Amino acid sequence: MRSLVAATLAVCIPFAAGADTVGITPDIMSVTVETGSGPVEIMRNQDTGNRLEGDWTLTSRDCPNFCIQPMIPAEGVTPVGELEVLAALQDPGFVLIDGRVRPDHEAGTIPGAISVPYTEAADRLGELGCEVDFDGWICEGDLPTVVLFCNGPWCGQSPTAARRMIEAGFPAENIQYYRGGMQNWRMLGLTVVPGT
Repeated sequence: MRSLVAATLAVCIPFAAGADTVGITPDIMSVTVETGSGPVEIMRNQDTGNRLEGDWTLTSRDCPNFCIQPMIPAEGVTPVGELEVLAALQDPGFVLIDGRVRPDHEAGTIPGAISVPYTEAADRLGELGCEVDFDGWICEGDLPTVVLFCNGPWCGQSPTAARRMIEAGFPAENIQYYRGGMQNWRMLGLTVVPGT
């Protein structure tokens, strides 16, 4: 019996040592989302020695323009974190919007995010179910919930997009704000893909 236990442990120990250990939560190792390029598995980088490099490691930038953003960029907008973003990616009633300028989006984004630069947000409400009116937009009925993000807690692009969308007629209660943005997403080692 001892030899059977020893043989079982010898087989299990190397497997356990090589198993993925960096989960999203204790019960979730990865989330697969549909993107325009096909399914993408979002998970955390399994290299426990992984470190951020480049601009994502910068902690101090001139204010303005890189001032710390409030958790709620406009009245009625709901702040969310990474787990809520992952849930939104799996819910057809949500749209994840990368509010950064196109070159930043193309350099790397959250899988499943669509590019709507903050400068275009108020002009593209038709893509979210709003109808053009002489005075702007009519945003009524079954509208999606939009999750906006940009570069991180110091980036004002998605807060600006949220305010412009609300001013143009999109309901604030249909907007969520992922303030952590790409900086927090990368800091947690979550999957990043080139934007399209």
